[in-house]
Amino acid sequence: MTSFRTLDSLQPRGKRVLVRVDLNVPMENGRVSDATRIDRILPTIREIADKGGRVILLAHFGRPKGGPDEANSLKPVGGVLSEHLGRPVGFAADCIGEFAENSVAAMADGEILLLENTRFHKGEEKNDPAMVSALAKLGDAYVNDAFSCAHRAHASTEGLARKMPAYAGRTMQAELEALDKALGNPSKPVAAIVGGAKVSTKLDLLGNLVRKVDILVIGGGMANTFLAARGVNVGKSLCEHDLVATAREIEEKAKAAGCEIVLPVDAMLAKEFKANTPHRIDGVAHVHDDEMILDVGPRTVAHVEAKLMTAKTLVWNGPFGAFEIAPFDTGTVAVAHKAAALTRSGALVSIAGGGDTVAALNHAGCAADFTYISTAGGAFLEWMEGKALPGVEALRA
Repeated sequence: MTSFRTLDSLQPRGKRVLVRVDLNVPMENGRVSDATRIDRILPTIREIADKGGRVILLAHFGRPKGGPDEANSLKPVGGVLSEHLGRPVGFAADCIGEFAENSVAAMADGEILLLENTRFHKGEEKNDPAMVSALAKLGDAYVNDAFSCAHRAHASTEGLARKMPAYAGRTMQAELEALDKALGNPSKPVAAIVGGAKVSTKLDLLGNLVRKVDILVIGGGMANTFLAARGVNVGKSLCEHDLVATAREIEEKAKAAGCEIVLPVDAMLAKEFKANTPHRIDGVAHVHDDEMILDVGPRTVAHVEAKLMTAKTLVWNGPFGAFEIAPFDTGTVAVAHKAAALTRSGALVSIAGGGDTVAALNHAGCAADFTYISTAGGAFLEWMEGKALPGVEALRA
């Protein structure tokens, strides 16, 4: 793996350490409804503070338009962060300028300060050099612990890393090491599961994976497009018929690269999409015109499980079916349990990411058994597509 500077090479005592974190957490009625991202940054914050560094947190929240607004303030998130840390977290009502500078100047070693939403300034998303300089005045070193924001070349994610001594935080480090195990320098054979609704949203992903993995399992609505490309009648299932030719091209590229594509052989079929609607299981060659494929069937599950047993590494992005509604979660849950069992036994390195994927694995109750679960969303997907991430590239040693 290409080396990245980590906290192991940072001596933070007495230094002002700017730490970019992801605090863009879901809120309901003014309260944080999922604190996963908060919990993941705690080790980095604690380590720097415990070593005598002054921790100055940079983060964005929401999509503010043209300046500060109360609805997108980070202040309430700071309170929750303090609770989870078990220690005080100060708050500054701006992230640059005199107020921020005075707030930082008043800090003592080991203290923690959260600055207001970086996106309250237009220079953040523009990666404006003036914004970068204003932020850099506040610190002596920079730590990026927000892989989920690393696909954005913003002032606080890429600009600062180019201007200051820059390091990967512990969450960033864990993510990069996990991703290297998955596709950078994996144990082979490598299997990938790609699901989701549409082929059109994952063309780059599929194009990259057929060159890097040995087995590509395609599920979800996108599998219907590949089935249609093979001449299968998918009834009224979700299907991008205009991309049938593209699906055939991807299959040709996979064949040339020695990548085996695995598609459903049977399916759970229903005439309407709602909870516990009447359904039946049959081979994909027997879909009626008034039916839709809403999940894979047991023969497909068994086939995928058998493939996973031959693999050493698994990368997973996207569910097999409409897992939010029973019984169309059956396939995803079954394969998730098999992958988890193989991981527990030491036979498989399993990396999963993407919002729907994380939700599906949590629903299956086995996310904790996977080697690594990425909460990064867009950054995880762009990494799987083989794209360089600005916030990561800036950290290379």
